[in-house]
Amino acid sequence: MINELFLRMNGSKNSNSILKNYDCKYISLQVVNHGLQKELIQRMRNVSDEFFNLPIEEKEKYAMPSNDIQGYGHAYVVSEEQTLDWSDSLILMIYPKRYRKLQFWPKTPHGFNEIIEAYSSEVKRVGEELLSSLSLIMGLEKHALFGMHKELLQCSRVNYYPTCNTPDQVLGLSSHSDTGTITILMQDDDVPGLEIRNKGNWVPVIPISDALVVNVGDVIEILSNGKYKSVEHRAVTNKNKRRTSHASFLIPRDDVEIEPFDHMIDAENTKIYQKVKFGDYLRQSMKRKMEGKTHIDVAKIKEQLIEEQIKENA
Repeated sequence: MINELFLRMNGSKNSNSILKNYDCKYISLQVVNHGLQKELIQRMRNVSDEFFNLPIEEKEKYAMPSNDIQGYGHAYVVSEEQTLDWSDSLILMIYPKRYRKLQFWPKTPHGFNEIIEAYSSEVKRVGEELLSSLSLIMGLEKHALFGMHKELLQCSRVNYYPTCNTPDQVLGLSSHSDTGTITILMQDDDVPGLEIRNKGNWVPVIPISDALVVNVGDVIEILSNGKYKSVEHRAVTNKNKRRTSHASFLIPRDDVEIEPFDHMIDAENTKIYQKVKFGDYLRQSMKRKMEGKTHIDVAKIKEQLIEEQIKENA
């Protein structure tokens, strides 16, 4: 059970906690004892490395079309202002199966599809248990968040960050928060690269062997009326070592309407976010430049946004 999993904050050995008792503004965790077999994790890493080591003409067989978010490519934000990051990615819809576009599922390396299927199934199990625990943290019935999604969607993004001669000048992935509910990330054990923003500073998430990093996304921030903030994060490059990671995004269906729960609003905590369909929020966010958490303004009530801008300019 997820409420028996030990969690560590940012790799600190002195900050073990149990998720059901975890109550703070920002939730970014490394989960151990999650039940995924080490062999499966390593096989996922191996086939990911093998895919990105293929000749470019082989990878381009699975190239992402301009009107899609699935496939192999270099960027998925469509804003013309977006600076391309120092990374490649393979993005696939995993669940529900009817959303899969198998023309983008690599035929090489051998066994890739079977391994990503097995890995994603296990991550889905962990994600559903995390949603149950987050429901309890937010003062809801255990299965409330899962039910709110109507149908839990899972998207996989396998990232590849080549070595970079100027790591102090080039980002692997620009600063952003994830638009979905939660993101479950598998890092390389020996090559750090993920950083989260905490009180204005960038803090590296030091990998724990075979741990899964869990970041809360914008959906939780909106539902909690800002009590639980989505995690702003980025990926940095490395001069000497290439790096891969595997992100699984758990998101609601497009037609799910999200807005703050009633019990998250009171006289001291006025409503910050308006009701918005998740699909509309996702599409509007992708049209904007990936720059910190500015895209969440799409869901903010206009009066709240004006008030924040006045404070910033004061």
